[in-house]
Amino acid sequence: MRFHPDVLATLTDPRTEIRGDLVRVPFELDRDTYERMNQTLKDMGGRWDGRKAVRAHVFPHRIEEYLRQCLAAGEFSSRYDTGWFPTPPALALQVCDLAGIRAGDTVLEPSAGSGALTAEIARRGGVIDAVESDEFRADMLRQQGDCRRVYAADFLGLDPMEYEEGFDRVVMNPPFTGGLDHILHAIQFMKDDGVLVSIMSAGLMSWIDRKTVEFRDAVEEVGGEIEPLPDDSFAVCGTNVRTCLLFLPGYAGGPLRTHDWLMRQPRQLDLFAT
Repeated sequence: MRFHPDVLATLTDPRTEIRGDLVRVPFELDRDTYERMNQTLKDMGGRWDGRKAVRAHVFPHRIEEYLRQCLAAGEFSSRYDTGWFPTPPALALQVCDLAGIRAGDTVLEPSAGSGALTAEIARRGGVIDAVESDEFRADMLRQQGDCRRVYAADFLGLDPMEYEEGFDRVVMNPPFTGGLDHILHAIQFMKDDGVLVSIMSAGLMSWIDRKTVEFRDAVEEVGGEIEPLPDDSFAVCGTNVRTCLLFLPGYAGGPLRTHDWLMRQPRQLDLFAT
């Protein structure tokens, strides 16, 4: 959800205090602007505390880092939104640590959002290709300058065969709906000895449909892991959605249908070519 221009201007004003679990505006606003800002902060999970010692919107969790990400992106997730949830800073660190990103590694981030993961990857020296379906966020990623390439596209519509070689690492926080489809597609962009790390709905650990069961078997076969994340991992985003963390290592000759595996498959001849 996009911030109203007046609300964005208010919250990015240098006089506005965003600290820990509170947001305080120490200057007067016209009524319409205040009502819009109040509704926005309520939608994000805050409430007005009018006690003299506080006089601020207070959240049931730390809001500072998340809100600054949202302000940079110009949009936010409300309590009623199940779509875009930026990766919290602590979780971005955990994902990149688990992926073992080194300077010079090529890294694919196929659901890049506002750059929470790409910023940490760049800090470690990774060479990043990012995909983001929202044109506004894709343009913001370009302006951040952390990525080698940014594609404004539906990741599921990208063809891995258009890449000459696969990626050393794939790190992702895909949509919670249909996330497994994104992961299966992302495997096709990995090198044989690459590593994929993904945040995912906790349902990945318990769903009993054939596709999920076969995927869990494949994770076990390659020595990967699916571990539950704490229930409050996304609390800073205003949601307690249950999530897990997937670690999926590849290796030469393994069962994963990686980019290298695809390149080894016989190419069909066009018998009707002239």
